[in-house]
Amino acid sequence: MSLESALAGDEDAFGELWRALHPPLLRYLKVRDPDTAEDIAAETWLHVVRDLRRFSGGPSDFRAWLFTLARHRAIDAGRARAARPSTPTAEVVDIGTAPSAEAAALERADTDAALRMVATLPPAQAEMVMLRVVAGLSVADVAAIVGKRPGTVAVAVHRGLKALARTAGHRHRARAVNG
Repeated sequence: MSLESALAGDEDAFGELWRALHPPLLRYLKVRDPDTAEDIAAETWLHVVRDLRRFSGGPSDFRAWLFTLARHRAIDAGRARAARPSTPTAEVVDIGTAPSAEAAALERADTDAALRMVATLPPAQAEMVMLRVVAGLSVADVAAIVGKRPGTVAVAVHRGLKALARTAGHRHRARAVNG
């Protein structure tokens, strides 16, 4: 990932950044705000494009900045949604093609199942797990983003992962008994 080239205006380098960071960003946002994750991700990237020239730092700083922006966009979206009532709309189904529909379906099912499991954690803990594990941020970066002490983040992530492991173990045993 060539952050320096992207900062210098290289569109291909920026595309490389997007391809590397958009999937974990979207997974994080789907746990934070499943209904509007795609919209929030788009707004986040627009913010990145707008302010990229003012960014300074290395790749880990960029990753932390990106997820901080996403978190702020998600908080703003939640506030806006709470301030105005929603109206139901028809769901649009994407029927695009994929190289391997079976592989994509299995991967999506596994990812969706994992995201649903993480979403069962308390919201603050789920957010820290997603930022630490999916986004790959350091404990210090996660602590700065969520406004907690690093020790608090480390303990919350550890406890969250243990809870997820227990849940996964229970589901595996239940499948073995029922299947």
